Amino acid sequence: KIGVKLLNDVRFADDQGMIAGSQNGLQMIMDRVNDTALTYCMRINIKKTKVMRVSRQGGDVKITINGILVEQVRSFKYLGHTMTEDGRCEREIKCRIAQAKVTFGNMKQLLTKSLQKSTKIKIVKTLVWTTLLYGSETWTLKKEDIRKLEALEMWLWRRMEKIRWTDKITNEEVLERVGTDRQLVHTLRNRKKTWIGHVLRGDGLLKEVIEGRMQGKRIQGRPRIGMLDDLITHSYAEMKRLTEDREKWRSYMPWTCH
Repeated sequence: KIGVKLLNDVRFADDQGMIAGSQNGLQMIMDRVNDTALTYCMRINIKKTKVMRVSRQGGDVKITINGILVEQVRSFKYLGHTMTEDGRCEREIKCRIAQAKVTFGNMKQLLTKSLQKSTKIKIVKTLVWTTLLYGSETWTLKKEDIRKLEALEMWLWRRMEKIRWTDKITNEEVLERVGTDRQLVHTLRNRKKTWIGHVLRGDGLLKEVIEGRMQGKRIQGRPRIGMLDDLITHSYAEMKRLTEDREKWRSYMPWTCH
């Protein structure tokens, strides 16, 4: 897929995103947008307009606006989410982990003794976890990503308890001091499951994207891990039927079977 990100001047209030399946298709969309803008005496800021091709093979994309070639990038942020040309989410997870650490570092009250431990835990889950899990419903979790998220969770509790790595205290002891267990990855998966269930019970564009078929032949080699793989135990059809029963879907935890 090929997409364009428009970051326009003051005369365009919002960011715009356009997606097409080919270079010619995207060029046609860009020409229509540009013609419409000129009709209303507006213009596209070409310096802030970027194009990106999402593909395993990569390749150049030549999109022009008024004869000027649009810059091609390998990644950009769209609605706060980092999108990359390979379609993976590792970079987005790294960015979210870094932002969560910054958010935690800005809250000095978490290191004071005046707050109760239960209050500190609620602050971490309310402010730090929400920063980390923004857009996590669409993440494709690999083992390495899960390891990084669990490491961040322990980093937060150790910092809150002022435990240094030189103290040689195990994670189990840290969790015992905090009075909790590992919950971050479980929370992420539950949020993802809730969102997927909402999408599959409806008939919107997101459902069509999830159930759509890619044209062409599948390349050789092991298929990538999909966004829904950690929610499917037997088949997609069985999982879809399960979403129709809200009570069963709430108690559905397929990751415990993997």
